[in-house]
Amino acid sequence: MAGIDEFYQRDRDVHPAAYAPGYKTSVTRSPRFALISLAQSLSEATGPLFGEDAIAPLDNDLIRNYGGGGDAIGERIIVHGRVLDENARPVPNALIEVWQANAGGRYRHVRDNYLAPLDPNFGGCGRCLSDANGYYFFRTIRPGPYPWRNRINDWRPAHIHLSIFGDAFCQRLITQLYFEGDPLIRTCPIVNAIADKDAVERLVARLDQSAGVPLDCLAYRFDIVLRGRRQTLFENKLQGA
Repeated sequence: MAGIDEFYQRDRDVHPAAYAPGYKTSVTRSPRFALISLAQSLSEATGPLFGEDAIAPLDNDLIRNYGGGGDAIGERIIVHGRVLDENARPVPNALIEVWQANAGGRYRHVRDNYLAPLDPNFGGCGRCLSDANGYYFFRTIRPGPYPWRNRINDWRPAHIHLSIFGDAFCQRLITQLYFEGDPLIRTCPIVNAIADKDAVERLVARLDQSAGVPLDCLAYRFDIVLRGRRQTLFENKLQGA
């Protein structure tokens, strides 16, 4: 007989308000009326399913999966951790997609016109699957900070975006991780829109020297908790179930 799990009431006050004047684009993006609940379509609720055969050998190696002519330039790091449910049980076969700026703080995107140069060997995208124990990892370059047009001299801290899929595309959660010790975290208007400081701490990857590769790269640990009292703060799950 299956055990009965404790139900954890969601704390609605953890998530930032949609309207945060210090974060300029939230002024135009935030809703002014009550949200409307839409039923899921059959295609959203039934697929697709992800498996190991969908992941290429270099998909989780952003240092080598783009250029083909050499390694990407920058501080080499491993990011690793576990995908967990609210009771700290592993979530296997979760698809984790990542995207980020290069070591100079520039994205490989047509609309990114920051003056930092592009790296011909760095695309900034990758993906991996969590294993039976919920464990995932990818190798990459630590991204650089970059300026953005919010206030006169606002800079985004170094960060990596993560998208976590369940069994279907409608089961998608999006977040971003920051790096322990980065002084720009405390000055970032996007981070400061989160009033709950414990929630901010759950977005910070911690240095994990035990998982690094000697004479090669450092490692950072970032566990992803899908819900519950220790849930990772997800950008698109402000009122999620």
